[in-house]
Amino acid sequence: MKAWAITSTNIKRLMREPSTIFFVFVFPMLLILVLGASFGGGFEPKVGIVVEDSSEYAGAFADAIVANSDFESLDYSDRDALIGDVERGIAQLGVILPEGYGTALASGDIATVEYVGRVDQSSVQYRASIEAVVADQSAVFRAARLVSDSGFTDFESAVSAAQLVEASGVGADVVVTTAGEALFGDLGQFDLGAPSMLVLFVFLTSLAGSAALIQTRRWGVSRRMVSTPTSIGQILVGESGGRFAIAMIQGLFIMVGAAVAFEVRWGNLLGASSLLILMALVGAGGGMLMGAVFDNDEQASSVGIFASLGLAALGGCMVPLEIFPSTMQTIAHITPHAWGIDGFAELIRHGGDITSIGTELAVLAGFAVALLALGTWRLRAKLTH
Repeated sequence: MKAWAITSTNIKRLMREPSTIFFVFVFPMLLILVLGASFGGGFEPKVGIVVEDSSEYAGAFADAIVANSDFESLDYSDRDALIGDVERGIAQLGVILPEGYGTALASGDIATVEYVGRVDQSSVQYRASIEAVVADQSAVFRAARLVSDSGFTDFESAVSAAQLVEASGVGADVVVTTAGEALFGDLGQFDLGAPSMLVLFVFLTSLAGSAALIQTRRWGVSRRMVSTPTSIGQILVGESGGRFAIAMIQGLFIMVGAAVAFEVRWGNLLGASSLLILMALVGAGGGMLMGAVFDNDEQASSVGIFASLGLAALGGCMVPLEIFPSTMQTIAHITPHAWGIDGFAELIRHGGDITSIGTELAVLAGFAVALLALGTWRLRAKLTH
């Protein structure tokens, strides 16, 4: 009962802080919303098009891009305006058909198509779609050039014939079979970001919350508890229980809130619950250790936030682990974050159950035991010193 009284007091202290309520409950949901809206499924990139050439060939190329269902097209009359919008993110990519494009094609010279994109991974993917349009039009003009050079007809007539053949669909059918599954295929708009935010905030709140444990010691509350018939063991259980309860309350709120508000699919309920419980225990152990090591609550809070964000970035909460190089993926798994994210990836993306995430659960349990043991040992030393 005494241990529970200490645990409940920690929870009440949390609930009485308006700023804490915002960062524990409101802020994670806002981040899930922003990440899902920005990078989740349903996002249609915008391609800006500048046609400086007046030939029908340039117009046909622009029409092919407009007809591409992968993009939403935006017309620009000025290349500088297009480049500026790409830089600001208003358009995700741009295509410029310069003066002389049609003349170069008609004469058999190399025609230039200018691509404008940002220096990031998504720009490489968008460029591939534009290059596919270039390849389709090039095939038509290569065929027309071959026919005209052979003396069967003039170039313009050959182009018209080749375009008719292309439009008729005559040719070989290409059947594409995908081995395995796409990297983030079949995910809802918020399914990728929600688990990352859950892992990040469970540890962030736990480590930053170590300041409350230090305040308890500095204000003399711990000394008064020790002077009562309350055993050291009950105090340690109560304090660690408080850290665990806070992490669980936040984690459950994020899981239920994301499922209701954003239709996030957490996969197997038993597996997801087990991951959350173990992550909360790891967070509680980390909070206990920091609260016992530091003597200044402001310092502990600052270090806790910095350490949490650093570990989250390394562990794949900011960028999916699959994008990391293989060496960095290995290094990332020195953090509990990477193991938690791996577990949710197995449940959400691969339809696994609790048996599929046995390794992840075992590693998280190891983190929890080690951190709780170190944290309670250090806090016992502080209380009995």
